[in-house]
Amino acid sequence: MMPLPWIMVFFPWVGALVLLALPRLRIAAAVNIGCAVVSFALALALFTLPHGEQGWTRIDALNLPFVLLASFVALTTSIFSAATLAAEGFDHWRIRAYHGAFQVFLGAQYLALLSDNLGVLWVAIEIATLASVLMVAVHRTPAAMEAAWKFFMLCGFGIALALFGTILLYSAAQALLDAESGLSWVALKRVAARCDADTLNLAFVFLLVGYGTKAGLVPLHSWLPDAHAEGPIAISAVLSGLLLNAAMLAVLRAKAIVGAHPDTLAVGPLLMALGLASVLLASLALWRRRDARRFFGWSSIEHMGIAAFAFGIGGPAATLAGLLHMIGHSLVKSAIFFGIGRAAQQKGSQKLADISGLVASDPWLGWGLALAIGAIAGLPPFLLFASEYAVLNAAMAAQPWLAVVLALGLVVAMTALIHTLQALCFGTATPDVAPAGHGLAVLVPLWLHLAVALLLGLAMPALFSSFLKAAAGMIG
Repeated sequence: MMPLPWIMVFFPWVGALVLLALPRLRIAAAVNIGCAVVSFALALALFTLPHGEQGWTRIDALNLPFVLLASFVALTTSIFSAATLAAEGFDHWRIRAYHGAFQVFLGAQYLALLSDNLGVLWVAIEIATLASVLMVAVHRTPAAMEAAWKFFMLCGFGIALALFGTILLYSAAQALLDAESGLSWVALKRVAARCDADTLNLAFVFLLVGYGTKAGLVPLHSWLPDAHAEGPIAISAVLSGLLLNAAMLAVLRAKAIVGAHPDTLAVGPLLMALGLASVLLASLALWRRRDARRFFGWSSIEHMGIAAFAFGIGGPAATLAGLLHMIGHSLVKSAIFFGIGRAAQQKGSQKLADISGLVASDPWLGWGLALAIGAIAGLPPFLLFASEYAVLNAAMAAQPWLAVVLALGLVVAMTALIHTLQALCFGTATPDVAPAGHGLAVLVPLWLHLAVALLLGLAMPALFSSFLKAAAGMIG
């Protein structure tokens, strides 16, 4: 019988084949939701399995929480998509392409998270990228095609660098491992101390820049705001909530391997430099945005920078804070895109100047979006407040001056976010140009994400906490 992790990967791809044959929107949307429900159930079932290798996949404390998170975001996004996709104006060919690419992306995402093989991981992230490019370009407007082309070119450059880093990492351990296990993360970490330190250093630099491009880290970050702004509204949720996490976890796996050698360079300063640059650039860029989805795309760059900075500090406390931050960002940012997507369709525009007074015109949407923006700004009592506080604490203990710079970037970003919150949610309501329609299918995912982020911020379940602490120990 096929191992459960393999089923987790292949089931969405089978669903994609079915969806490519379904031209009617309602039927295709229902099947898409059904596929996401099954994937979520499979993700829960993975927690019942013993940790260890399953062919070219492996279950461990690091990937299980993120597989569950990915399947949860996929489920809520598929529900949101069913409620809003009709307003995108797709013909039957684009309906097929969109839903098929959505499930291909999810299967590749699960494969990237569950893989215990560098080559398989690289292929999975490449498949996810190509599926994302198709979804971003599906409108085929000049702006969408430009965003998709930039996405393809920059991330293609990044994935090429990651491939070279993968080859270097394999060559460093080639004499110590057989051909079958030479690409295994676990096997590489086991023999890393006997590998050539210079080769490991070079491999990590290429992997960091390559997968860092996918994670939205400066300097190869500029694809991210455009991709968020020009694709179908639902795609913004999965790009911020899923693709960025898979790329960052690939960097963390590489960090664990390189860190197992006593004579390699300290990779922490590299991660801290990229993370701090991402935070500072994004915090300033937030003040110059006019498009709502681009604005929150830049916010994703900021938050991935915070996580990278935490991983650069290293140690159990900072690494745990970084993992929590990635989870909190995925939950809250997806909720924001649900709210912004609904508001943009109601107002007939995604320009910040055209969306105002949502609390007055649609209270459930307005208050939900206000809470979500407050949460992404780092206000209590949501998970991101706890994770940012933990990152700053760790930074003050390790690098006080850098902690001050990070805090300054966070304050600038928070001020921009609160300013935008006030503009979007309060004041005089701008007129609606389209009926709201399907309110529950949009509002339930938004509020559900907020509820989970609140629960994890106030009282994280012991099982989930134990997994993340074990994952932090694996990374180092």
